[in-house]
Amino acid sequence: MASDLVKERADLFLGSRLKRLGERMQGEVVRVAERAGLAIQPSQYPLLATLDRYGPLTIGELTQAMQLSQPTVTRAVSRLVEMSLVEVSRLRRDQRHKTISLTEAGRIAVDRSKLMVWPQVEAAVKQITCTLSGSFLDQITAFERMLDDQPLDVRAVNAATAGLKLREFSDDLAGAFRDINAEWIAAMYRVEPTDQDVLDYPRERIIDPGGAILFVEAQGLGVVGACALQKTGEGRYELTKMGVLEVARGRKAGEFLLNAVIRKAEQMGAEVLYLLSNRKSAAAIHLYEKLGFVHDAQIMSEYGARYERCNVAMRYLPSPAMAVPDE
Repeated sequence: MASDLVKERADLFLGSRLKRLGERMQGEVVRVAERAGLAIQPSQYPLLATLDRYGPLTIGELTQAMQLSQPTVTRAVSRLVEMSLVEVSRLRRDQRHKTISLTEAGRIAVDRSKLMVWPQVEAAVKQITCTLSGSFLDQITAFERMLDDQPLDVRAVNAATAGLKLREFSDDLAGAFRDINAEWIAAMYRVEPTDQDVLDYPRERIIDPGGAILFVEAQGLGVVGACALQKTGEGRYELTKMGVLEVARGRKAGEFLLNAVIRKAEQMGAEVLYLLSNRKSAAAIHLYEKLGFVHDAQIMSEYGARYERCNVAMRYLPSPAMAVPDE
């Protein structure tokens, strides 16, 4: 097998090695962006970030701010124009200079990236760089080795949940429980009387009859998600009113919370754990399936009439290979 000459002749091929490392990192960041539903290439982010920080700029100003050649910036702008993320116009008094600015779609994409991509990638890279020591070449070698052990996109997932913690229900969180769930219900469906009753009286309808409510708190954002276990019979619990605020999407808060609620149900002696949903909540249903819920006609028959919007009923049946991770 041929040896890695670029690594062996590190001083001679330093530029090639750095380019190879950069391409590898960008490829792994692509997967982070794809998980967030974004088709943006990592190489396009510096230009978008520059426009986000400074507002509309000319090609010359972008070239200076990014420290890149004008042809490189021009090509990047052209591609982003094709993607409808930036637009070219003549906004300034000097009509000879074209001004580049974010479109509405570009603004939305940047805001989504700032929430769901950039913090996770930054945290993943810092996780590696904070451990490095020795010469520059030694650090590159260590960086490559750590990426071999765990790629950036995997580290980004772990970093996304690093700032999350659980909170139990208390009366001062009743408002958060109502607001979090009212946001997603009103956005996708209609708030039904049974929804309103539980949201207005969580202690009386959930806690006092033997249920539980858990919250997830994100560092820097406060409480961003909630989920309830409503006791519906001896050893029977409905997983209900699970929601995560839009501002916290992409932080794995929903999966973190759902894992915790499943553990809580097991601790409470749940023999039957089920949920009722709607096919419109495709992302939520995918998460339920991922963590061990299966579609169940009997649950639909017994409980499905509770909500007008219910056309999905699921029961928790983890496979033998499925284990809920510890916190």
